[in-house]
Amino acid sequence: MSDQERLAGYVEVWWRAVDDFTGLLEKLPEEDWSRPTDLAGWDVRAVVAHVAHLEKVLATGVEEHAEVGEPAHVTGMMGLYTEIGPANRRTASPDELIMEIREAATARHTALLADPPTDATAKPERVFAGVPWSWETLLRNRPLDVWMHEQDVRRAVDRPGGMDSPAAQHTADYLLESMGFVLAKRVGAPAGTTLLMDVEGSAPQAFGVDEQGRGRRLDTVPAEPTVTLRTDRETFLLLVGGRRPAAAEAVVVEGDRALGEQVLARMATTP
Repeated sequence: MSDQERLAGYVEVWWRAVDDFTGLLEKLPEEDWSRPTDLAGWDVRAVVAHVAHLEKVLATGVEEHAEVGEPAHVTGMMGLYTEIGPANRRTASPDELIMEIREAATARHTALLADPPTDATAKPERVFAGVPWSWETLLRNRPLDVWMHEQDVRRAVDRPGGMDSPAAQHTADYLLESMGFVLAKRVGAPAGTTLLMDVEGSAPQAFGVDEQGRGRRLDTVPAEPTVTLRTDRETFLLLVGGRRPAAAEAVVVEGDRALGEQVLARMATTP
């Protein structure tokens, strides 16, 4: 598959994720917009405003500014940046937020279809917050971000769903790739340690720590992995997304249980 074909695939998954997200938002009554989410300090409105902010920046190339102070739930510079969207949209109505996402995403989608990127390693003309991402990283992350926030809203308003969408599959498979890093760097497992991740809906993936202490995905599944973690897609994504640590109780751990618990405690790799 060429770079252009792969990148076009990410664009299509993102476009469908935006449609799923805004379709959900249209169904919410006014009172649901103030319900708290799993993201500290953010209600449904803040989550939606954040998505609107990023889509607008990517569509226009114009960065926004706001005085956000020092919220207690923010732990870094990127966290402060993500507060700009909610701060600038406090008085926006739900319909205005939905329309902003749709208009920005439509403009962006149209531009990407008219002039599709062909080199995955090249830097896009527009990237929010000046992050040094390539086309590969930017377009691969957008479906993940939109879908994860759709799920934040769904949990907040008790409307489960969306676990079988293309964006859900994309997000699960993408975040599974982080498990080698978790095993080697977050946990600090010794060389030769192996981990099998068996997540419902995705192909089982094995990871190992090499002699240089790096975590990498293994081409074949070991006959007896050091530890195996078996779980459903939703539980995996709650843990790797840092949403609900208590969800680890639903994971089946086989093999080295102590190591498995260390992995589960350090899985969160994305906001």
